Amino acid sequence: MAERSQTVPEAGNDIGNDDAIGGNVNKYMVFPNGYCGQPKKGHLVFDACFESGNLGRVDQVSEFEYDLFIRPDTCNPRFRVWFNFTVENVKESQRVIFNIVNFSKTKSLYRDGMAPMVKSTSRPKWQRLPPKNVYYYRCPDHRKNYVMSFAFCFDREEDTYQFAYCYPYTYTRFQHYLDSLQKRNMDYFFREQLGQSVQRQLELLTITSPDNLREGAEQKVVFITGRVHPGETPSSFVCQGIIDFLVSQHPIARVLREHLVFKIAPMLNPDGVYLGNYRCSLMGFDLNRHWLDPSPWVHPTLHGVKQLIIQMYNDPKTSLEFYIDIHAHSTMMNGFMYGNIFEDEERFQRQSIFPKLLCQNAEDFSYSSTSFNRDAVKAGTGRRFLGGLLDHTSYCYTLEVSFYSYIIGGTTAAVPYTEEAYMKLGRNVARTFLDYYRLNSLVEKVAVPMPRLRRKEKTPPSKHPLLRGLASSYPNSKGDKKSSVNHRDPSTPF
Repeated sequence: MAERSQTVPEAGNDIGNDDAIGGNVNKYMVFPNGYCGQPKKGHLVFDACFESGNLGRVDQVSEFEYDLFIRPDTCNPRFRVWFNFTVENVKESQRVIFNIVNFSKTKSLYRDGMAPMVKSTSRPKWQRLPPKNVYYYRCPDHRKNYVMSFAFCFDREEDTYQFAYCYPYTYTRFQHYLDSLQKRNMDYFFREQLGQSVQRQLELLTITSPDNLREGAEQKVVFITGRVHPGETPSSFVCQGIIDFLVSQHPIARVLREHLVFKIAPMLNPDGVYLGNYRCSLMGFDLNRHWLDPSPWVHPTLHGVKQLIIQMYNDPKTSLEFYIDIHAHSTMMNGFMYGNIFEDEERFQRQSIFPKLLCQNAEDFSYSSTSFNRDAVKAGTGRRFLGGLLDHTSYCYTLEVSFYSYIIGGTTAAVPYTEEAYMKLGRNVARTFLDYYRLNSLVEKVAVPMPRLRRKEKTPPSKHPLLRGLASSYPNSKGDKKSSVNHRDPSTPF
């Protein structure tokens, strides 16, 4: 076994032992063991002191090999998954092995071909490393933790290289995106500050026709949230896909804006996102376990969203039809949903309609992976809590999407997700509301019908007698609060 070489931190960058990782490395230069000369090319410089960065410690194992330690979530040492760091001062053709040695999870998509992301200053588009260069294994040298090792060859000396667990989506990127939407002065897009986290603001978007917001107007509301777990960056891309589609001039988007009110809180944990946490807020709380009784001081963003939802639920003019919380999954492929279990069999069956329709619209969404449960450990989640609070006219889901890839029905090959593929799933989520509410005939008045993507996965067909009957009655089942118009069968193509 190679002798472990010393690392020499710059002044003020004392990393300490494995149990004392408290911050990110800051322009941390690694010298070979016993080296006393001036720094030179090939003495790698690691940095994670930037937005959403995460790397807590670096040990050089040999001339070519480095052990890297993920910084735990702030105020919570349990969660160590997200990493995002840069390397500079490289030599051309310098080959290295990086071992990320302190993952807190044992199961991982790294066992199924997932690979870290990389980009460099001259190649700013994120790419996945070749899976053949990535290994995931249990290591006796690191408390039997699971280790992810990958080999890499630096090819451009002047470049700074960045490595990440998945495509980063920062708080600043989110703010710039919202600013760009606001500058378009769309009369159906509204942005407001719903509350304040410890350090940042909680944004709430409303997308609908202005007529739906006039005083006394009845509203059918779809409420969508994302990034309650800050390291689940695919959530933001899916959410952006939903928003992009809903604010577009696509005929389907125009019809949806006329009939529905979309309330979207795209980033429930802005502090955790900014800090580079994987699961927790700045104060170390997993917010998606605190819906039962969120504190305005400790869980302020959750408290603000919950208060708004309860306010809408108590408004006789408002029908809160859907709550969808968007997440990313670290061990499963495809997009899929979690739903709730109800004693009322008819309500339980109705709940399956939306994911079945989404499965028909999105090639990467799997109904066979969708499940309905009431696990005690999930009692504090938004889906479980709101599913128990709201009445039979409301349906609550967790939408999960893989950190890695999807498998199209009828095939076995994994297709790695791209940023665009995540956003496409978001667009298909938005489109599915057209089918659910049977508004297709209204689209045909303003546009030529669009062919639906043919699915190879054998999903429960929407023409099944049970689903057809439930789908035809479901919009009218909300008639106690809202009137609704029946349109033709939801399986009809756009």
